Amino acid sequence: MKIQDVIAELEHLAPPLYQESYDNAGLIVGDAQAEVSGVLFCLDSTEAVLDEAIEKGCNLIVAHHPIVFKGLKRFTGKNYVERVVIKAIQNNLAVYAIHTNLDSMYHQGVNAKFAERLGLKDTEILSPKGKLKKLSVVVPTTLSDPIRQALFSAGGGSINGLQQSSYASLGVGTQGVKSEAQVRLEILFPEDRTRAILSVLHEHQDGQLFPYDIVSIEGSNAAVGSGMIGVLPKKMAEKEFLKLLKKQMNTDCIRHTALLGKKIKTVALCGGSGGFLLSKAKARGADIFITADYKYHEFFDADEQIIIADIGHYESEQFTIELLYEVISQKFSNFAAYCTEVNTNPVYYHY
Repeated sequence: MKIQDVIAELEHLAPPLYQESYDNAGLIVGDAQAEVSGVLFCLDSTEAVLDEAIEKGCNLIVAHHPIVFKGLKRFTGKNYVERVVIKAIQNNLAVYAIHTNLDSMYHQGVNAKFAERLGLKDTEILSPKGKLKKLSVVVPTTLSDPIRQALFSAGGGSINGLQQSSYASLGVGTQGVKSEAQVRLEILFPEDRTRAILSVLHEHQDGQLFPYDIVSIEGSNAAVGSGMIGVLPKKMAEKEFLKLLKKQMNTDCIRHTALLGKKIKTVALCGGSGGFLLSKAKARGADIFITADYKYHEFFDADEQIIIADIGHYESEQFTIELLYEVISQKFSNFAAYCTEVNTNPVYYHY
């Protein structure tokens, strides 16, 4: 089993194309063709985490946050980023990051795990993104199944909660006096998968020309986007909910705006720095918006319309480690997988 096999599963879970432009998700250090000896999952690939990987016999570290965001010009070990890269290379460790692409996923994403911890129901992406397109293509009946499966693998048919969804109609194609049975396949796909979808058609043509057209569809892909919103099984008093939040997210500190004296039912959230979603949370009628990294003046934006609760960056994303462990350990059984025992939170609280 090679490191590339694990990467392929991670990128099936959260395609790299969904990462933000500023991000640096993917394989940062290491040889994708090396055999996997073990995998260690973490939020941050710090020096202590690398030491833990070496001790546990793991040569692949899967982190949520990339250790390198911008290009490095020197490798002198003068800061923790350079030291991590040097140590990884010296010890043949591969470091892979799955960051904003995992943040953007509805299914098995960062915010889905967050919402699960709070017991939210009827969850939806708070701010969906990505336009939809529809492919209609006519292919020989003998090729319809392999082409359909290849289109699914390229990202087609899995949108708005549906998985591997398509439509097929049987007909007869004619050319001169010749005729043959053909199938018209129709499949929806996110706009950013257009190149991959076209590649599938080109790979299967083998000298034939498949008539096709692609049209834009109104609406957005509700399976991809930022944040999440859902409802509690029953309304809760504000202080009661804050106690639940502290317990379920394993945090002793919540910074929040003034309580409004209303029951909480609809909850909006975003792991990490999600302040940019406040207007969306308000527009969707959320009673509380939970995220991290709020600045002093930004708390005023609650404007007595909603409660803002900042639980801390690490605290809001810590269960991503468990999520990634579950995905990979359920898929592969021929190497050891571990959740890190190192708390990489750089923020401490004094009580």
